[in-house]
Amino acid sequence: MWWLVLKTCHVLFAMLYLGTGLGSAYYKLRAFASRDVRAIAFVDNEIVRADWLFTVPSGIVMPATGATMVYWIKLPWTTSWVLVAFSLWTVAGLSWMWAAWLQIKMKTWSAQAAQDGKPLSAEYVRAQTLWMWLGIPAFLAAVATVAVMVSKPTFW
Repeated sequence: MWWLVLKTCHVLFAMLYLGTGLGSAYYKLRAFASRDVRAIAFVDNEIVRADWLFTVPSGIVMPATGATMVYWIKLPWTTSWVLVAFSLWTVAGLSWMWAAWLQIKMKTWSAQAAQDGKPLSAEYVRAQTLWMWLGIPAFLAAVATVAVMVSKPTFW
């Protein structure tokens, strides 16, 4: 019974992690493409909120439940797919943390621009570009983590 609860939480939080990341990217890029500073400021604010509500908890619960399952079934930590999955999760997490730091800065900049009725600064545009480029490896690593979790391939 507890195994199924643990595994279900693990899978659901992995889905939440991927879904929040993909949804955030979609809405942020759509808002940015609109060039509507008020819409951009709103979306920036909501993405930071979504990260605290969904991404951070899922980024903690997913590896915690995974590690618990590895421990519970006494699977060696040196098992190749376990090492690869946790390595990919680390890549995704580090990329996301840098992107999240940028998101917080962009939230402040876009809110100020919207309040002042001014366009976004060149600094914001540079941060937006970097955020997008950080999001690609973060999302691909997260998808690959799930693929490795599901398929459990032998790498060596």
